[in-house]
Amino acid sequence: MHKGFLQTAAMLGALAVALGAFGAHGLKKIVPAETVTTFETGVRYQFYHVFALLAVAILFGSFPGKNLQYAGVCFIIGIILFSGSLYALTALQATNTVGLRGIGAITPIGGVFFIVGWIFLFLGVLRGKA
Repeated sequence: MHKGFLQTAAMLGALAVALGAFGAHGLKKIVPAETVTTFETGVRYQFYHVFALLAVAILFGSFPGKNLQYAGVCFIIGIILFSGSLYALTALQATNTVGLRGIGAITPIGGVFFIVGWIFLFLGVLRGKA
């Protein structure tokens, strides 16, 4: 088991719950519905990859190696870039901040990290010795 990934997943999971609650109860009062949808997408993908990170942490005990370590790191970076950029876009919309809309270009980079993380997970299990 990879304790660092377990701890990170737990904290990112708690953050996802808190952000999800804020999105469901407070955000609707300050931004348009399409911005709430963007925020909810960030929360949803954060949750998906918290579970992926938990899987990596658990599988690490049976399939230790660099590929699973890379998978976990990619999932964390993906959460920060993908979900984080969607949260930032929502904050910009909520505060009517202009000039920083280019931050949306970061979102697909986070998505690439998610994809690469899943590939590393596959390779880690494929090449690992159980």
